[in-house]
Amino acid sequence: DPAAVEREWEGALQRLEDSGFAVEPEEPGRVYFETRGVERLYGGLEAALERALASIGSAWDPRAGAARRRFAALAAASVARPGQALVVADGTEEDFLAPLPLSLLPLSADRYAELEGLGVRKLGELAALPGGSVAERLGPEGRRAWALAQGGARGRVHGRRPPAELAEALEFPEAIGNELTLRRAFGALLDRLLSRPERAGRPFRKLALSARLVGGGSWRRTVTLRDVTADRPRLRAALGPKLLELPAPVLELRLEAVELSESVGQQLELVKPAADEVNARLSDGLRQVRASTGSGSVVAVVEVAPWSRIPEARALFVPRDE
Repeated sequence: DPAAVEREWEGALQRLEDSGFAVEPEEPGRVYFETRGVERLYGGLEAALERALASIGSAWDPRAGAARRRFAALAAASVARPGQALVVADGTEEDFLAPLPLSLLPLSADRYAELEGLGVRKLGELAALPGGSVAERLGPEGRRAWALAQGGARGRVHGRRPPAELAEALEFPEAIGNELTLRRAFGALLDRLLSRPERAGRPFRKLALSARLVGGGSWRRTVTLRDVTADRPRLRAALGPKLLELPAPVLELRLEAVELSESVGQQLELVKPAADEVNARLSDGLRQVRASTGSGSVVAVVEVAPWSRIPEARALFVPRDE
């Protein structure tokens, strides 16, 4: 259930941030975080790590590792027991890593087999080999693994920017599998997301399209745009084809702005297309109607189940806020 996993993981990251930690997520289930800014607040490194474990929550069986070097911290977390925080003292990274298995290294299966064929099964055995010989035999991948076995480089945690909390969702009266209906619903969600005042004119950098599926499952696709944009046709072209990957009929469709660009600058056109002028006049007219009759008075009819015997289930009224 990828959508549910991402939601739960995002919640765990936000709880870490609420506790004062700068977080650098790598993948669901793995995150680097900085403790130096909160150690005095919580009464030391160990207390800060305990706070971090509590923030993640017991449902994840969290383990924490702390070290000056990133790989040593990751290795410590990998061998710790659930709920345990393991600290590697500065200067002892190589001794700590030496008895640990090669499986902690980011190597391909062929490289693992090659090293085991040479009798190398522990990180310490790899670290004891000459770096030049390892690079000559295994290439850049082997050289990087050898450097990690030595403890890896010191690296600061690059705290992420808080994600944009902009999302729109449509819940259907019955499961929808028709591509045309889903595209219309997606278009309505995109219009609503583009019109959100919180966006403040900023273009999108990353968006996520997710769905709650019939039978209780979920589906999610995240798209990072090559160029930041708020252009509706370009956004439809980037995200629309993802609807073809849906594995089952949809009960709810959701569009989320994962990341917005700070820049609001756009390349201007010398000649404005006629359609843009018509759309601008239409938007002005809709704004005037809303001003006189109140918000929610202008809606779009989105056909969702034209085959339904219940008239109310054949279409949805979606507010137009642009």
